[in-house]
Amino acid sequence: MNAMPPIPIARPWMGEAEAEAARRVLASGWTTQGPEVAAFEEEFAAFTGAPYACAVSSCTAALHLALLGVGVRAGDEVVTVSHSFIATANAIRYCGATPVFVDIDPATCNIDASLVEAAIGRKTRAILAVHQLGLPCDLAALSAIAARHALPLVEDAACAAGSEIEWRGSWQRIGRPHGVVACFSFHPRKLLSTGDGGMLTTADGGLDRQFRRLRQHGMSASDLARHRSTTVLVESYTALGFNYRLTDIQAAIGREQLKRLPEAVARRRALARTYAALLAEVPGLVLPDEPPGTKSNFQSYRVRLPEGCGQRAVMQRMLDAGVSTKTGVMCAHREPVYAGERWACAPDRNACGCGAGGCRRLARSEAAQDGCLLLPLFHEMTEDDQQRVTDALRAACALEAAPA
Repeated sequence: MNAMPPIPIARPWMGEAEAEAARRVLASGWTTQGPEVAAFEEEFAAFTGAPYACAVSSCTAALHLALLGVGVRAGDEVVTVSHSFIATANAIRYCGATPVFVDIDPATCNIDASLVEAAIGRKTRAILAVHQLGLPCDLAALSAIAARHALPLVEDAACAAGSEIEWRGSWQRIGRPHGVVACFSFHPRKLLSTGDGGMLTTADGGLDRQFRRLRQHGMSASDLARHRSTTVLVESYTALGFNYRLTDIQAAIGREQLKRLPEAVARRRALARTYAALLAEVPGLVLPDEPPGTKSNFQSYRVRLPEGCGQRAVMQRMLDAGVSTKTGVMCAHREPVYAGERWACAPDRNACGCGAGGCRRLARSEAAQDGCLLLPLFHEMTEDDQQRVTDALRAACALEAAPA
């Protein structure tokens, strides 16, 4: 039995500053969406360089509002990847639209921009691109395609707070945005966490106003606006909205996390460099690719296992050694729920006869899910921890690759 303490896959980096922020809000008497949310939005917009930022209850909520905002409705199609957390595809289905899945670039596990144009049809209403695990996708190519076809580009930046891209000669943070809208997650596995939560950034003031109405039941005036008004203000409900609000407790924590974010990103990049040096010794292991013009925040550290190493067997051997891992990023089309949901693969829109069990046109996505692992990565991880992970992975791969 392993006597060493287990190494988790992730651990939020929080401290007394976040606890004090929550206490401050609890003592204020205003705990729902209010002044802390407004301050968090202003500060997050400044951090990313976006003109507008709107806080919501999750990135899933952000994606739903973003797609509705750019006009996605029932019967439309949205070009995206299956190789992402299922919320990406689900947000499209919430609008009554159909996701049209294209395959990934195997080196980056991001959407293969060269396949997007062929996936666009007469029903296409938007392109939804994912910055997978914090690595920016090819925004220059995707933006050009979107412009040629007069389509809005929405960024699923769930994992990408603090990631950067070289854009027209200067380095800019993801979320500026470079499409029409960018959507972020503040789940505990992200570098900036509010427990749960999300944010939409945009340069379009009209969209921002729409997001603010829809996140609060379609209400014409927020609670904060009513309480600050010196005259009686009675709200009306101008659209069918949602309860997608972030609380002031979460926002106060988020404001402290935002202060930590540059240090958190720097630390993740340092940990990634250490992993790269240690893991170079593992035969056949493929390390993450960071193309020129991109800087990942390394929300997760993904490796591709050597040929012949069974993913689950390696994971079990590592767990037995006290090291937690996760499988490669999921593919929505392989999940049982999508056996009964509408989806299509590009370019033939399911003409290949694929189903929920697999799709030959998404073979690289499926290979990444089956052949990749996410290794432990968190702010307070030590070099000894990383050495333990490396040793466990090397031993597991050696045993799996050995002849029976």
